[in-house]
Amino acid sequence: MNATEGTLFWGFLMVYGVVMYALSPKSKNANSFYKGADDQGNPVGQWSLTASIFISWIFAKSVTNAANLGASYGVVGGLAYASYWLSIPVAGYVIYLIRTQTGARSLQEFLTSRFGRLASLAFAAAILIRLYNEVWSNTAVVGGYFGLPGEWEYYAAAMVFTAFTLAYSLKGGLRSSIFTDVIQAFVFVFFVGAVLFLIIPGNETSALLSNGEFRLESGVDLLLVALLQMFSYPFHDPVLTDRGFVNKEKTMLKSFVVAGLLGFVAVFIFSLVGVHARLNGIEVMGNAPAAVGQSLGLAALFFMSVVMMTSAGSTLDSTFTSLAKSLAVDLPKLARRAGGKLPSIRAGAAVMVVFAFVGNIPMFAGTDILTATTISGTMVMGLAPVFLFYGFTRWSPWSFHLSFWTGLGLGVLLTVGLVPESWAIGEGKYAMLLGVNAWGILICTTGFFVPLLVRRLANVVVPGPKGDSGAW
Repeated sequence: MNATEGTLFWGFLMVYGVVMYALSPKSKNANSFYKGADDQGNPVGQWSLTASIFISWIFAKSVTNAANLGASYGVVGGLAYASYWLSIPVAGYVIYLIRTQTGARSLQEFLTSRFGRLASLAFAAAILIRLYNEVWSNTAVVGGYFGLPGEWEYYAAAMVFTAFTLAYSLKGGLRSSIFTDVIQAFVFVFFVGAVLFLIIPGNETSALLSNGEFRLESGVDLLLVALLQMFSYPFHDPVLTDRGFVNKEKTMLKSFVVAGLLGFVAVFIFSLVGVHARLNGIEVMGNAPAAVGQSLGLAALFFMSVVMMTSAGSTLDSTFTSLAKSLAVDLPKLARRAGGKLPSIRAGAAVMVVFAFVGNIPMFAGTDILTATTISGTMVMGLAPVFLFYGFTRWSPWSFHLSFWTGLGLGVLLTVGLVPESWAIGEGKYAMLLGVNAWGILICTTGFFVPLLVRRLANVVVPGPKGDSGAW
């Protein structure tokens, strides 16, 4: 990075941090800090919520992955990755049913009422791992625009970015996060448009939108994985699900549907950056946006970095607020050490500060971010039956555990390479991933219904897992 590039990139990072802190509102009470309400207790508006869901789920690593898949498989790769955003309307509809049918005020409360406290603890552990990974995986993407892993510029930019995001998150909690999300959404859309303005003239539109083959081994296997995971993946991400409980049910549902459709379009459009690289023979080296930006000149590279900073910032501040709520609000309630009153703002702020530093440790260890989405989605496949078929039971801890732990076990086996080759579907790169998800969802669903079937056949009362009470 030469002097001109350094001045431009570091200058924007500093201005971005100062502006976000100056504009973000300050929370004066716990209801505002943890639930996003204003000082008078009014909930988040529909369009603010829509913009927040839209941008907070467009992670820096996600748009990078979308572009990389576009470079590998053409529009098929972009379509496959963009399909994950269709899970947002799915999550919104399920949360709508949960709220209107059960009256639950959070997913933890819902799980406890239907499947017991051990189920909620297992779920809490899964989402905490997810949130932990969101810290370093997004800061690492930002650092990559300032230097290479191992260089001081890489780590310095990532930590400065973390510090700025932490500062305005501490100032306003969820209220600040949603407010800044609106700004970040507009900035993101503007600069994605600027990137396309530079890319489209260099290609024939028909070639850009038709590159790729709809064959199983050419990206369709990943598309099928995304369609399978859309019924489980969104539920282990409190960045998304926390926003399902901050407004009225119908308002929330509309926001989820619109945000999901907009996200699908935005991510697919950004994947065309990778398709451009594919058409023009640009070596992406694991980071298509940066490679394309460098090939088009300083302005394009700067636009790419702005896209990454805004998408990473919106995700990181949401991660901090979700960590604060999970550890300061939800877990104490689960442990029966808190009543209905929200904890002080200081408790949530302390959680944010700890994870701002601890959460970046994997970045310094050089952990790969590109498989995070598909692997984590596989490990939580057992959540799909839990949230889709909860209406078949009023109380069944074993249904949760047989489904959830089976999915987690299959995800672990896939990660360490112990799944038999016979499980693979097709011969593409994602053949094994598709096989594990396809067979796994059937196995997990069977596990969910087995206790219900046994109860119906036996018509007996049986103790639940240790720590739970009541019948299956």
